[in-house]
Amino acid sequence: MFNSSQFNPKYFLLTGLPGLEALYPWFIVPFCSIYLVALVGNSLVLVVIRKNTTLHQPMYLFLAMLAFAELGVSASTLPTVLGIFLFGANEICFEACLLQMFSIHCFSIMESGVLLAMSVDRFVAIYNPLRYTAILTRPRIAATGAALGLKSVMLMFPLPFLLKRLPFCGHNVLSHSYCLHSDLIQLPCGDTRPNSILGLCIVTSTFGLDSLLIILSYVLILYTVLGITSGEGRCKALNTCVSHMCAVLVYYVPMISVALVHRFMKHAVPALRLLLANVYLLVPPVLNPIIYSVKTKQIRQGLIQLFLPRK
Repeated sequence: MFNSSQFNPKYFLLTGLPGLEALYPWFIVPFCSIYLVALVGNSLVLVVIRKNTTLHQPMYLFLAMLAFAELGVSASTLPTVLGIFLFGANEICFEACLLQMFSIHCFSIMESGVLLAMSVDRFVAIYNPLRYTAILTRPRIAATGAALGLKSVMLMFPLPFLLKRLPFCGHNVLSHSYCLHSDLIQLPCGDTRPNSILGLCIVTSTFGLDSLLIILSYVLILYTVLGITSGEGRCKALNTCVSHMCAVLVYYVPMISVALVHRFMKHAVPALRLLLANVYLLVPPVLNPIIYSVKTKQIRQGLIQLFLPRK
């Protein structure tokens, strides 16, 4: 199975934190807490927005989309990450691995697209506040959400089939606690150029383009804010963007950190690289519900009413 001949893998072996296996019991509580906060926090955001009709506005509807995407990312990685640290189960069958890869990348692409849509939402709210709800109507918001979901699925749809057609050889050990496309294309001994080219196109057309358009949106927002004569008005306008700016930083800073470590610190301690990779996928779903609960008065009040309803 591990020689140079081709084989059809039934299972892949996932990697936890190499060299720290003896410390896995100490990781159980932190990882369980992280997943609990991510799942419960994003679920509560969805419940609050759904139950409170006053929150059925563009900003909060986009926030609900973000919470849904982050729930998807957390649910996709949870079985294998907790399986490794709780039970030492590091095997995953080929089909389940492809499904997990598809789910993780789909929800990540959707998350990036929603952050872009939220930046456009903030620009419209500041640039033309009187026509804000007339421009971003519910049908348009629903169409945007459907388009983002469809885009994610259509972009990722070919990748599992392209991987399944390839012959595998050498070994079947993955370098993360979950299945990623960048990991899986390192294992086949066939021609992986179509996979690599498509993967590069997906990254460029989603994360790369989305980040550039988010920066452009904030340049336009800053230009619009500088045109406001009142200092109080400027502060008020910028304050409406604070939560979204934090969400963008929480999403892109870990991603950039992981990319830099893989690019310039290839000989770094493997456990460090894998820990950063877990942080990249786990931190945004944990921090974003907290950020919006703290910084957004309406969400905070909705949570209070949910747990302490008025008699």
